[in-house]
Order: sequence, then structure tokens, then C-alpha cells
Amino acid sequence: MTKILEKLYPALALGILLALAAVYGLHNHLMNDAAQFALLHINFAVWLHVISGILWIGLLWYFNFVQIPTMPKIPAELKPAVGKFIAPEALFWFRWSALATVITGLLVAYLKGYLVTALSFEGNITIGIGMWLALIMAANVWFIIWPNQKKALGIVVVDDATKAKAARIAMLGSRTNFVLSLPMLYCMVSQNIAG
Repeated sequence: MTKILEKLYPALALGILLALAAVYGLHNHLMNDAAQFALLHINFAVWLHVISGILWIGLLWYFNFVQIPTMPKIPAELKPAVGKFIAPEALFWFRWSALATVITGLLVAYLKGYLVTALSFEGNITIGIGMWLALIMAANVWFIIWPNQKKALGIVVVDDATKAKAARIAMLGSRTNFVLSLPMLYCMVSQNIAG
């Protein structure tokens, strides 16, 4: 068992197998009826949405609570380890989990029948606000934060002044998403409770 837990992908596979066992063990009775099976699809889409959202917002909060405040305290000779190894890997999962969160969120809204009404504020205003905030945040990840992080990390070679400017823009973009994440999460959670 420890061999499985020592590496990320085998541990992930084990987690997925346990989740499938939970689906079958807890909800196999839903697989016999077409209407109930449709609910199982929605449940699965929500599960994927929550998982990708946890990864996205978890990394966003890691950057804002840990990496950004800690970087000035790291000795200069150690910063390349963060810039060349940790940050690019974290940013990979950050941007793709943002996209996965948006896609699965739109899928959930479609399957539950409120996609258009929420986005147009014709109904489901709370979830609509949350969805628009998430869309703005995802666009910020892909079109502001990531292009500037590539310059700041040296993935795209630029002069030192451009690198410093890009690092500041990326940080401000990340901090903007951090601020927006709080009302976005409120809207997503309260839709199911307060409407």
C-alpha cells in the first residue's frame, strides 16, 4: 500500500477506484432506471466540478497565502528552485483546473437546465453572479496571469524591466482572482441553500 501512496498517479488511481466503489456501493440502484440514471450523470458532473474547483481555488489560495508573501523572504540562491520547478508545475495545474472548473460548471448548469437563465440573469441570479465571476477569473488566469507568469519565470525570454513588470501584473491578476473568489464561492454555495 505504501508503494501506491508514494507516487501521485497511483494514489490518484486508487482514489478514483475508491470513488467508483462508492458510486456503485451507494447508488447502484440508480442505474436500473433511466430517470434516476440521469441524476447520476448530474451527480458525477457536480463531483468533477467540485474536484476541479478545489484544485483551482486551492492553488489560487496557495499562491496568495504562501508563495507570493514568502518569495521576498527566500534567499536569492534558492529562488531558482521555485521559479524553475515549483511555480511552473503549480501554474500548469492552476490554469488547467480553472478550465476544467468552467467546463464542468457549464455542464452542470446545462444538465440541470439553468445555463442560459443563470448567465442572462433571467433566473437563478445568485448562481449567475457566481458563474460570471468564475468566467472572469478563468479568463484572467489564461489571458493575464499565465502570459505574464511566462515572462516572469523566464519561460518567455524578456529583459529585466519587462520581467519585473510582468511579475507585478501576474501578482495583481492573482490577487484580483483571490478577491473575486470569495464572493464567487459565496454565490456557488448559497445557491443551494438560500437560492
